[in-house]
Amino acid sequence: MSPETAKSAETKARLLEGALRTLTEQGIARTSARTVAAAAGVNQALVFYHFGSVDELLAAACRYGAESSVSRYRDRFAAVASLSELLALGREIHEQERAAGHVARLGQLLAGAQTHATLGPATAAGLDLWITEIERVLERVLADTPFGEFADPPGLARAVAASFVGIELYEGVDAAGATAALEALEQLGLLVGALEELGPVAQRAVRQYLRRASGRR
Repeated sequence: MSPETAKSAETKARLLEGALRTLTEQGIARTSARTVAAAAGVNQALVFYHFGSVDELLAAACRYGAESSVSRYRDRFAAVASLSELLALGREIHEQERAAGHVARLGQLLAGAQTHATLGPATAAGLDLWITEIERVLERVLADTPFGEFADPPGLARAVAASFVGIELYEGVDAAGATAALEALEQLGLLVGALEELGPVAQRAVRQYLRRASGRR
């Protein structure tokens, strides 16, 4: 890599980090070329040189931030062996992401997506990175359970992700209620875990019941 290319890549990274920091600390309403450039320690003209517009910078920063966050947990997702472990990991991620200010940032991105056309698809793409990891876990942990042939891992992955996003945003107005919701999800995981511990005869009975209930034979 030439010195010029390396310098350009460094500047772009500084702008992406500066945009994420500005969103977190000042909110979408105060995020501008000037405030992002100040956070990045560069001339604001470089925002337009590297990204074309503030909206395009924010979209790129959204994807960049999501990839950075998800990459920290990929090995943890790969090691999950049950639904209860997945939900426990989700709660741990929630606590760490909140402490880092990423929950507040997500709220700003979702709010900004209503008026910034590029932010909606970028935020969705960022959430899809999380959904992909969750879907892989669900496919793996449900495969040998009575729910394996009935579950819809892609749909369930989106439901789980949506639940955590909702809880994260809800926490700002009702922290106790958000905690109760997380605990309820963990209790659901324990119930599924209890079914996994059933013997083969009981598991066959559960499968037969689910087939009848779903209209399958």
